[in-house]
Amino acid sequence: MDRRRFLSRSATVAVGAAVVGGPFQGLAAHAADAVAADGTGADTRHGRPGGYGPLKPVADERDGAVRLHLPDGFRYRSFTPAGSPMTDGAPTPGKHDGMAAFRGRRGTTVLVRNHEVNGPVGAFGDAARAYDPATGGGTTTVVVDRYGNVESSRVSLNGTQMNCSGGPMPWGSWITCEETVNGPDVGNDFTGADNGKLKQKHGYLFEVPADGTSSRVPIRSAGRFAHEAAVYDPVTGAVYLTEDNFGFASGFYRYLPPISPWVGGRLRDGGRLQMLAVKGRPGTDLSAAQRPGAAYDITWVDIDDPDPVFAPGTTNDQAIQAVGNQGRAKGAALFSRLEGAYYQRGVVYFVSTQGGATAPGETAPDGFGDGRGQVWAYNTVTRRLRLVYESPGSARLDLPDNVTVSPRGTLVLCEDGDADNFLRGLTVDGRIFDLARLEPVVGDAGAEFAGATFGPDAHTLYVNVQSRLGMTFAVWGPWHRGGF
Repeated sequence: MDRRRFLSRSATVAVGAAVVGGPFQGLAAHAADAVAADGTGADTRHGRPGGYGPLKPVADERDGAVRLHLPDGFRYRSFTPAGSPMTDGAPTPGKHDGMAAFRGRRGTTVLVRNHEVNGPVGAFGDAARAYDPATGGGTTTVVVDRYGNVESSRVSLNGTQMNCSGGPMPWGSWITCEETVNGPDVGNDFTGADNGKLKQKHGYLFEVPADGTSSRVPIRSAGRFAHEAAVYDPVTGAVYLTEDNFGFASGFYRYLPPISPWVGGRLRDGGRLQMLAVKGRPGTDLSAAQRPGAAYDITWVDIDDPDPVFAPGTTNDQAIQAVGNQGRAKGAALFSRLEGAYYQRGVVYFVSTQGGATAPGETAPDGFGDGRGQVWAYNTVTRRLRLVYESPGSARLDLPDNVTVSPRGTLVLCEDGDADNFLRGLTVDGRIFDLARLEPVVGDAGAEFAGATFGPDAHTLYVNVQSRLGMTFAVWGPWHRGGF
């Protein structure tokens, strides 16, 4: 693929993942101005909440049920709930998670969507084509209009496990990430499900073309760990990767492919994996509370064995730390649960779900990390890492997860908190506001927002609810009235 064709195809990537507006530089400069929440989650210090007004229950245009609370003027339609038949005949899997939007034909949007299904539950779709016929995760591809009417839906990857997030690539693919190291070679994970039933090792990246299906071949050199998100930087030619290792320290990585994806339009195996370290300060703990606007010069350390072979009897806890421990032995930095990421003009923005300190009067969340969330920015050219935002408490921002960016440069944060879950906006001057609240899902207290991404024309925000059932929403309305 030559440069002209590459840049042409990159225009097909959705606004939610591509470069839109100016760089998100103002946020770090103003993050220190953030003030305590007023109980609604909105910053009213300037008299401008930045949002769209109070949230109220709104009926789903598909069936009239109330699933979202939105501001005046906003509407939505849900589609492809778990269990519903897709147009290729397969049932829609559940646990809808990370997602990207690509430009389709005749004004449609192509959504490539993860399904974070764990355990040896059997593959959805054609098990004969699955990477591992014993596992129920993977991706589906759905073609919709900007009001959530489905034109087609199909299996695009099956037989993977715990497909959490990933990232759209500018050559027209989705990189999906397995957030696990399960396999027949390691002990059972926290669920206790029998890993002996699995046929393949898991914990890898897989590429899914937006206009086709995955080869179902893992990119093993990009590491076997609890992968979360992936973004591509054309300046350095690297794919930057986040890790969400729930019970242990996580790392920030980059994968340097052996051949540029500009050649052939795909990501190749056989490259080099590295992990971020703070220059001159080995083992820096960045999961702890930071001073406003904290910044660090960084370097990269090599991971010598990104796809380790485990001895018999290796526990899941041992296996899930194996790659990260190699980097930490060389001085790599510690983070807390790195989740969503996006790339904009030489800067990778990524979320630390439990970064920071426990707010007064609150209790620390379960897992590694005591805070309610951080947003970081890494400049790939200057090799400088900056703290963009740190939550002062759960009322302001409660465990951010997936992230995207609006045409105005405002971050859209999907919450994964302990109480009500919101879609929050974080403006370039450090103000938080609410866009949507998820109506509690009966029988599934852990339901959460995931996979937010704007369609190619920015008319529609597509977002998933990750639950045992799960579905996708198309949300539209007067975006011009507020921060998005």
